[in-house]
Amino acid sequence: MISWVGRGLVMFEAVIFDWDGTLADTKDAIVFSFQEVLREIGCTVTDRSLERQIGIGARNMFRDALRSAGIPYDEEAIDRLMEKKNKLHAGLADRIRIFSGVTDLLDSLCSRVKIALATMSSRSVIDQLLREKGMRGYFGLVISADEVEQPKPHPEAFLKCAERLKCQPEKCVVVEDSIFGVMAARKANMKCIAVLSGAYSEKELQETKPDLIVNSISEKDRILHYIFANG
Repeated sequence: MISWVGRGLVMFEAVIFDWDGTLADTKDAIVFSFQEVLREIGCTVTDRSLERQIGIGARNMFRDALRSAGIPYDEEAIDRLMEKKNKLHAGLADRIRIFSGVTDLLDSLCSRVKIALATMSSRSVIDQLLREKGMRGYFGLVISADEVEQPKPHPEAFLKCAERLKCQPEKCVVVEDSIFGVMAARKANMKCIAVLSGAYSEKELQETKPDLIVNSISEKDRILHYIFANG
């Protein structure tokens, strides 16, 4: 569990995963739930614009959509939209697919490092989806959007993971699919593996300077080699 960082020797103690677009293909469920709620209030946004904002938190996505449409709002209005969206999203487990190779990778990690999940999904949504997909047992800790004040690209979610896992940030590796997640990992002083399974191109992810880019989570050997290169 050792990797060279600069001139020092650092033992990685924890791997922190994102959920949406990293471990699970949730794009259709997220876009559908947002569009259903936005349609009710006459707010029109493209599916693509929503896809590229996955990761910044649903509240910010609603705020951006309403601003872009010139629709006035307050935080009580956002609360109502969030409640409707979360109920829809949580009921769409049949539209959500765990990516190939995820359980194989998690099985290879679970006896060697601490594993956490840091997602900008709401607590009610992620808890239900993890139960329905049989994934909850893999994570010693789950941090959701409800536990942070600042969503990604702010590093708060990752730093809270490190604190609760009792790990130094530099001893954590983040696995992410979005530019927001990679930026958050870097700000948290953590290493980051970027996965090309979300809405962002390899060039876009490279610009945020992850430590490793893989095509998919099924590239288990490359991911494990990075985490345990000198172990």
